[in-house]
Amino acid sequence: QVHLVESGGGLVQPGGSLRLSCAASARIFSIYNMAWYRQAPGEQRELVAAISAEGRTNYADSVKGRFTISRDNAKSTVYLQMNSLKPEDTAVYYCNLFPARLTWGRGTQVTVSS
Repeated sequence: QVHLVESGGGLVQPGGSLRLSCAASARIFSIYNMAWYRQAPGEQRELVAAISAEGRTNYADSVKGRFTISRDNAKSTVYLQMNSLKPEDTAVYYCNLFPARLTWGRGTQVTVSS
């Protein structure tokens, strides 16, 4: 079973930046397609960005041009660089496989507010 631990969230002002990290326990991390998801209060969880095992990326329209997903297979870690943050980006952010099929972790809270 692969375990995922998200970190890097926090409180940031609109226009600010954060970098999220997701560390995976799997020694064979490099073969998995990975993704970041988020869930705002009262909303369903949604896909934010995904990265294939080969490094191909895709993004939700709402974050294109502002967020960048990347991975470091040597560290079994996937990242989400978030720039130009908006209040509507406020949510708990989770990582998982793509498509998601692992037990969800605790996530990391991102709050964008002045």
